[in-house]
Amino acid sequence: MLITDIRVTPLALPLKRPYVWSQGVETRFHVNLVELIGEDGAVGVGETTTAPDAAAQAMVLRKLARHFIGRTVFETRQIMAEAYRANFLAFGGNMPRYANQLMSGFDMAALDLQGQATGRPVWDLLGGAVRADVGYFHFLQGETVEELAADARAAVAAGHPVIYLKVGIEPERDIAAARAVRAAIGDTRLRLDANEAWDPALALRMITRLAEFDIEYIEQPTPSTALEALGQVARQSPIAIGADQSVFTLNEVYRAISGGHAHMIAVGPREIGGLRPMMQAAAIAEAAGLKICIHSSMTTGITTVAEHHVGRAIPNLDDGNQIMWQLLEDNVLEDPEVAPVKGQLALEGKPGLGLSLDRDVVARAHERFEASQA
Repeated sequence: MLITDIRVTPLALPLKRPYVWSQGVETRFHVNLVELIGEDGAVGVGETTTAPDAAAQAMVLRKLARHFIGRTVFETRQIMAEAYRANFLAFGGNMPRYANQLMSGFDMAALDLQGQATGRPVWDLLGGAVRADVGYFHFLQGETVEELAADARAAVAAGHPVIYLKVGIEPERDIAAARAVRAAIGDTRLRLDANEAWDPALALRMITRLAEFDIEYIEQPTPSTALEALGQVARQSPIAIGADQSVFTLNEVYRAISGGHAHMIAVGPREIGGLRPMMQAAAIAEAAGLKICIHSSMTTGITTVAEHHVGRAIPNLDDGNQIMWQLLEDNVLEDPEVAPVKGQLALEGKPGLGLSLDRDVVARAHERFEASQA
């Protein structure tokens, strides 16, 4: 199937409530919707996150899209390599992290179109499903300790088996939040994410204090620019340590694992370059006996569906993965339903990604973005 056109549409999507984390407070997510149109009129859907600017990224995506037009959807991996070489490497711009963010949208949309053309779900194109469903953690939300504890109680009542709490905001607040959440959830599994907020010394002090709350895992406590700092903490910590922002390329995944810098690898398609690179990252981790935790930062239900497909195909997948579409006021998907039940989600094996967009929500989100640019 030939690709005849590519549409790139910036979207602004408000959150239900402010998203509080170590890097600040977010009130909306921005994504670029990427749609590959086949010669038969079929449309493959993907999306990208948009750091540092959605409009600027849309311009770059449209330039990269020229490489795809008139080519078959079944050679998109080669096309992406050519586009990176021509637009980045040829000018000394060796920027794999930024390029991965761009290419992830093309990879999702291409696999969706390939699946539609072959009548197979994307997980079959990735090697086939190895599980019937994928497990997710409950992402706690709240601006105060009391709100976080209330959300935790509701999550346990709803049957969610893994609870996830953001820390790295302020030490005493972090301790109070962990204490309150642990009291609210009883013996339910609890994970923390510090999002690069601590240096190794502070990380080890915080871990010592947090250990009493039976923490299963702490994600990316140290700055991503210093992989060795993460390793220092991992080697001394009584709590398992995960690499997240440190491992946004395949080379970084390899370095983190071969150097013994982490006990878990948390990465998502939007960072590693798409669903097929996710399979490669999982293979690197599998060779070392580590698991992959799907990381899904500031994305919509489009990415949730795509990540579910890759999660069905990864052999060494963790049982508590991340989704974030539920934080949005509006769901861009008309179908399928992507809310986990008791931490589990099992989508039907429809061709491609098997999703349909709510075009009214998409139109409003684009109008909102356009208004913000005026």
